[in-house]
Order: sequence, then C-alpha cells, then structure tokens
Amino acid sequence: MAADPPYFGEARAAGLSVVTDNPKFELDAYIANYRGKTRIRRLHHIGTHSTQLYLEALVAAIAEAKRGKDVRLYEAMVSALREIVPEDPRATLDTVWVDRTTKEVKAETGRLELELKGYKNNLIKESIRMGCEDLGRHYHLIGDLSNAIKAYSKERESVQTPAHVIIMNMHLMHVSIDQGNWLSVQSSIQKLRNLTSSSSGGEIDSAQPKLAAAMGLAQMATGSYKDAALSFLATDPRMLQAKLDDPNDPDAYNEILTPNDIAVYGGLCALASMDRHELQTRVLDNSNFRNYLELEPHIRRAISFFVASKYSSCLQILESYKADYLLDLYLHRHVNEIYFRVRSKAIVQYFIPFSCVTLAALATAFNTDELTIERTLEEMIGNGSLDARIDLEKRVLLAKQVDDRREVHEAALAMAKDYARTLQLRLLRMEILNAGLEVKPPPGRDVMSMSSLTGPRAGPPSMAGDVFMGTDAKGKGKNLRSEGIFS
Repeated sequence: MAADPPYFGEARAAGLSVVTDNPKFELDAYIANYRGKTRIRRLHHIGTHSTQLYLEALVAAIAEAKRGKDVRLYEAMVSALREIVPEDPRATLDTVWVDRTTKEVKAETGRLELELKGYKNNLIKESIRMGCEDLGRHYHLIGDLSNAIKAYSKERESVQTPAHVIIMNMHLMHVSIDQGNWLSVQSSIQKLRNLTSSSSGGEIDSAQPKLAAAMGLAQMATGSYKDAALSFLATDPRMLQAKLDDPNDPDAYNEILTPNDIAVYGGLCALASMDRHELQTRVLDNSNFRNYLELEPHIRRAISFFVASKYSSCLQILESYKADYLLDLYLHRHVNEIYFRVRSKAIVQYFIPFSCVTLAALATAFNTDELTIERTLEEMIGNGSLDARIDLEKRVLLAKQVDDRREVHEAALAMAKDYARTLQLRLLRMEILNAGLEVKPPPGRDVMSMSSLTGPRAGPPSMAGDVFMGTDAKGKGKNLRSEGIFS
C-alpha cells in the first residue's frame, strides 16, 4: 500500500481533518447530484481531505472548472493538485485556456457594464433591473463575489413587483452562501419571509423549500443546531420531486444542496439538540420530513435507536458514516461537536439508574475505548452536563451522593422555625390589639396608603417594629419601653 502524500501529514499537524477511510458513496454518483460551483467546491474539499479520493476528486474539479469562466477557481484547483502531487502532469496550468478565458471575461464584463450604463441613461426601470441582474450573474460566474453582491444590491432601486424582490434576494442569498456570510443569508431570508403570500401572488410559497433549507444551512453553520433542525424539518417535500438534471426546475436547489443533504443535516442536528420525546414527535412522526428520511434510511434508524435507548447501535451507525460526513462541504466542521452532543446525551440517560459504573462498561456500551470515554466524561463534568465524578484509581464513574434524609430534616426544621416566628408575631399583634396600643393612621389616610409610603414590608413584622410608640386614652403619644410593656 502506497504511503500518503506528505501534504496530509502536514494537514494533520496543522489540526485539519484528514479522512483515511473510504467513504460509503461513489464519487461520480455523489457529485452528479450537484450542479454549478458547489460541484467544484465539494470536489475540492474531498480532494484536500481524503487520502483515498484526492487524485480522482481534484482531477474532476480541474475538468469541471475549465467548463466555466472562473479563472481563479481553476488556478486554485490546479494549485491544490500540485501541492499534493507535484509530479502529476495534470497539475500544470493550461495557460492558453487561462489567457483566452481572461480575455473573454474582460470583454463580456465591458459589454454588460456598457449596456447597463445605456439603460440608466434611458431611465427604463425594468431594463436597469435586468441589466443589474445580468451583471450580477456574470460576476458570480467568474468568481467576483463582492461585485456580484454590489450589482444585485443596485437592482433594489429598480424592482417593481414582489416577484422581482424574490428573485433579487434569492440571488443575494446564493452569493452570500458562496461567501460564507451566514448573517447576510439569514437577513435575505427574513426579508423574503416578510412578504405575504397575497402580495407576492403566491410566489413566496413556491420558494418556501429553498428558504427553509437555506435557513437551516445558515443556522447549522453558526452552531444553532436546534434552530437548524426545526428549519430542515419544516422544509416542504416538494423539493423531492425536483429534477436535479434540469436547471430550469423551480424546485431544484442542487446548486446548494440536495434532498439527501436535508435528511442528513436535519437528522443529525435533531439528534444533537432534541430529547427522545421531541425526536419521536417532531422527527419520526413528521409526515413531511419522513419523505426525506426515506432517502437516508440509516439516519432514520439512528434516530429510532436513540429514541428506543439503544445508544450503542445509534452511535455505531453514526461512526460508520463519519467519513462521509467529514467529506461534506458544510457538515465537516460540525461533525465532532454533533457527535459529542449525541454521545453526551446518551451517557446522561444511560447513567441515570446507576450510582457507579466502570469506565470499561461505559466504553463497551458506547462502542468506543476507555481513553475516549474518559475524555468525554471529563468534558461533560467540566461543562456541567453530567453531575458526577471520576475515580481514576478504580476507573469508575461515581454519581453525586445526595443525602435525601438530611435534606428532608433540614426542610422540616426550616419550616418549623418559620411557623414559630409567624405564630409569635401573630400573638404579639393580638396582645397589642387587646391592650389598645394599635397605631391609628392619620385622618384621611387608610392603612394601604400608609404602607405605600413606608415601602413593601410584611404586615406582622411591620407592626412588631412600630408598637414601640402608642397612644394613651387622651390620644397623647407614649413610649411603650418607658411604660415597661417592652423591656
């Protein structure tokens, strides 16, 4: 077996994820589900992270890049292959193609800018809008994302119908996803959701699956797994009927992600953020999302095992697909965190009936080794998700001992003291009333108005504090301490 290229050793040293196992998918079949630049970006990610597929993926990425007009993207793909396999002849830049494409791009940019300038001189809003849209699409295709954002944003001044607003924000959302600007993605989605169905002629409803999927992707990218799960779960199943090979299909969204991705992202985010009851009611019993889960039955099985408290089987399924998830363009950054959260929840549920359990038993139950389970437990105890302690000498996990009898006794004593104090104050008030020593409020004021002046004090303690000054039969004040009533 040939040794891995030195590039991957350097990547490991730099803390980057390197996948040495073969994924379960076939590269050609997997990448055929996508179109546009996401196909190139996914091939590049696989090529720079997989020791098994790097050559096949990067060669395919170079060929795909040459079909477009993004010169910088093509140069980046060639550079990536040269860095990993410098002796490969395909790692040489095609300067003829670069020069020709650069000239074509420059000429096309000049033509579109000149057309837009003419439209602005004619002051025809619809022509200006279409000119901005064409220029933004051109900038997006050649990889100039900042100018694409500017062109699409200028389109806002010329939009005349809600349908135009939807198209403009969908373009802005797509470019922002390619930029990795997730706040901008969520902003564009919120603007579209503010359009009502009646004002947009129902077109906003047709865009709902794309909006829900893009919002879930943005929320997952920012670590909001519960919100991401809810967004993916709310994705309309119309996207399942889209023709992925037809770029004109309005329900197809494979320039970003596919229905399979929605099933995987939604299922994993739900596992990481929901309890067993929520997983049953919101995921497994969700008639719409069930259609997506049929595309990825292993995700449905993993969730079913978790709901049934079969944590080892659940984690075993997740581990078997870990290589696939680490090679996913958007998911790879979150795989370790999601797996940790799933394992943490499982450990907490597993440990509830026990007062102590050995680390070896835990490692066996969760299909891992003792060192991994020990590190997981340390992190869980450190962040407060597990109330226990580890005995490293005996290699056992001990639950926090709670003396229930002592807590009951302390609560009873506290209650008895409270009752005794309350009784003493009530008896004191009765004696004061019997002795005619109650302090009367001034004329025109009731007790409630007097209490509002003195602040929110409790009744009996206030009276106990105020009885040191009373009145005699002639209405004159007298000091009760000096009368010997209170010593």
